[in-house]
Amino acid sequence: MALWLKIVLWCIGVIVVTLAIAPWLGSERWRRTTARHVDRIVEVASGHDSGTVSFDDFDQLPAPVAAYFRSVLQEGKPHIRSARIVHAGLFRTRPDGDWNRFESRQVFSAVPPGFVWEAGIRMAPLLEVRVRDAYIGGGGMMQVKMFSLLPMVDEHDRVELDEAALQRFLAEAVWLPTALLPREGLAWSPIDERRALATLTDGATTVSLEFQFNDSGEVSGIFSPGRYREFGGEYLPTPWKGRFSGYQERWGIRIPIDGEVEWLLPGGEYVYWKARIVDVEYEFAR
Repeated sequence: MALWLKIVLWCIGVIVVTLAIAPWLGSERWRRTTARHVDRIVEVASGHDSGTVSFDDFDQLPAPVAAYFRSVLQEGKPHIRSARIVHAGLFRTRPDGDWNRFESRQVFSAVPPGFVWEAGIRMAPLLEVRVRDAYIGGGGMMQVKMFSLLPMVDEHDRVELDEAALQRFLAEAVWLPTALLPREGLAWSPIDERRALATLTDGATTVSLEFQFNDSGEVSGIFSPGRYREFGGEYLPTPWKGRFSGYQERWGIRIPIDGEVEWLLPGGEYVYWKARIVDVEYEFAR
C-alpha cells in the first residue's frame, strides 16, 4: 500500500474516532459541571434552617396563605433543606412551534434560595439539546448545548437573568413549601380572599409573585406582570403565568404533581412548558 494512502486512511481513522469520542467527552464534562453546581447549593443549604412547622406561626399571615400552609404541611414537620425532583414533560421554543419531549432533574436549596435544573430535550430523532438553568449564590445562569458539546446559549452575570431565575425559584417553591414560610427576606402581603403577594429578597435581588389559591387551600397558579424574557438578545419584562394541579402527598407534604407555565404575549398566550413530577426526594432539617 502506498504511503500516501496509509496517511489518508490514518487521518480518516483519527477523524472517525474523534467524532465518536467527542460527544461522550462533552456529555461527561456537562455532567461534572452540573454536579459541581449541585454540590455547591446543597452544601450551603445544609448549614441553614433547623426549624419545624408550627401552625401558630400562621395566625398573622393573609388568610389564603395561612389556609395553604395548613393544607399542605403537618404540625411539627421539620423544614425542608433541599429537594431533588425529576420531571417529564413537553417544551417548545416558540408559540407556533412543535412540542418536544424532555426529562429533567432539579435540585433545590430552600435557604438560601437556589436551584439547578438540567434537562435533555429531544428536538429530533437524532438531535438532543442539553439545557441547564440555575440560580446559585445570588446569580442566574442559562446554558444550552447541542449534544452537550456545541454551545448555543451561555448567559450569566445579568441583573435581568438574576431576577428571572429568583422568580422561577419563588414559583417552584410550591414543591418545597416550607421555603415559602415567612422569614427574613420573605414576606406575604394580602391582595384578596383568593390571592396574596409573596416578596423574596436574596442579596441585591428582590422579586415578587402573585399567588392564587383554590377552594381547597392549594396554590393553583402564580402571576407576574413583568418577568424578564430573553428575545432577540434583549431581556424584556413580559407577563408570566403558571398553573399547578394534581396535589398528592409526598414525604408527608402535599405538593402539585402537574404544572405548566406560559408567557402572555400581545398575540396571545404562549404555553411553553408543561410537565409532571416523576419523583421527589427531600432532605429535612435535623
